[in-house]
Amino acid sequence: MCKVLIVFYSMYGHVRKMAEAVAEGVGEVPGCEAIIRRVPETLPGEVLGKMGALDAQKEMARIPLVTLEELSSADAVIFGTPTRFGNMCGQMRQFLDSTGHLWLQGKLVGKVGSVFASSATQHGGQESTILSFHITLLHQGMVVVGLPYAFAGQMDNSQITGCSPYGASTIAGTDGSRMPSENELAGARYQGTHVARIAQKLSQPP
Repeated sequence: MCKVLIVFYSMYGHVRKMAEAVAEGVGEVPGCEAIIRRVPETLPGEVLGKMGALDAQKEMARIPLVTLEELSSADAVIFGTPTRFGNMCGQMRQFLDSTGHLWLQGKLVGKVGSVFASSATQHGGQESTILSFHITLLHQGMVVVGLPYAFAGQMDNSQITGCSPYGASTIAGTDGSRMPSENELAGARYQGTHVARIAQKLSQPP
């Protein structure tokens, strides 16, 4: 069984919905299993309350926290993060900074790595977030996979939409009220399927 680990952080639920769509895409590949995990929250409850995120975080708490052992045992890891000033969120950064011993032992070398994201606006950093995330994956020796133009939805100019060759993405809106569109979710599903197929090929013995 090819294991595809989906590791995400979501404050209000946008990235979580994308993660679920990615998992659906992985599930479309026979012999591949999608495992959804979240990274630990670093903000105190008082701050989350002021940000109006407590209800969403209670829902998120039902999803198990990722372990470093799960990273080592997965054939592919697809990361999901909201954008913070054109980069990944602090919660994701802190988790990745805890993987130093995996890097030292080369535990992630040769595994497939991929990224999806969200931003508040169309030009709020969804592409730079994914591209800068790739740097960490490359340092870990992972095989970086994006969202090819074979997913024609990213060429749709008839609506506001995320997604780029670097990975699926969604636009949350400046007030966070916009949830992922069907086109963005389709991009996430496509990315899940695409990564799973590549991981499955790479995990087969020569």
